[in-house]
Amino acid sequence: MISIFQNYGGELLTGLGQTLLCSIIALIFALIIGSAFAIMETMPNKFARVVARVYIEVFRNIPLLVITMFFYVVIPMYIVKISGFASGTVGLTLYSSAFIAETVRSGIQSVDPGQMEGARSTGLSYWQSMRYIILPQAFRYVIPPLGNQFINLVKNSSVLAFVAGFDLMYQANVIASDSLQSMSTYMCVGVLYLILTLPLSYYMRHLEKKLA
Repeated sequence: MISIFQNYGGELLTGLGQTLLCSIIALIFALIIGSAFAIMETMPNKFARVVARVYIEVFRNIPLLVITMFFYVVIPMYIVKISGFASGTVGLTLYSSAFIAETVRSGIQSVDPGQMEGARSTGLSYWQSMRYIILPQAFRYVIPPLGNQFINLVKNSSVLAFVAGFDLMYQANVIASDSLQSMSTYMCVGVLYLILTLPLSYYMRHLEKKLA
């Protein structure tokens, strides 16, 4: 392992940076998109609920690799060229947002319905009630499952390796082929993934206790 770090440290750090960048971008947009569809799924409007349900079922039940390859292969053929990093990030965002939507929806439905009725009776609109009353309580309920989704997102970023995204897993495959030290290479990659995910795991536990 030490020799891998010494000889290929630059490549591993480059891959780590790409993995981290992809994860942060996907996490931010997946949380925004997922929360939006979770709200739509709990709205009184039937059309909004159907649209949200279709989106969630489609992206939750299609494998992440298939979604990513669609953006990497099909989109450049018919619409616009897109890099491996971008296609992987978009695929990861859409895939993760579907699971986050389900998580946030469960949090919204865990809030007492009387909270919404009380907020509306004071003159707040539906969106104001959702923003100021319902969502702050809902996110308190779903901190643990959201944390798990964020950790899964970081690990799923390895899909970039299949589309030349130059992420950590892509660099590991190149290094293993070049150095003929597969075991040491993938052990190094495992350690680097732990460096990414363990702090997030401990932070989510701390946040859960703080908000309890």
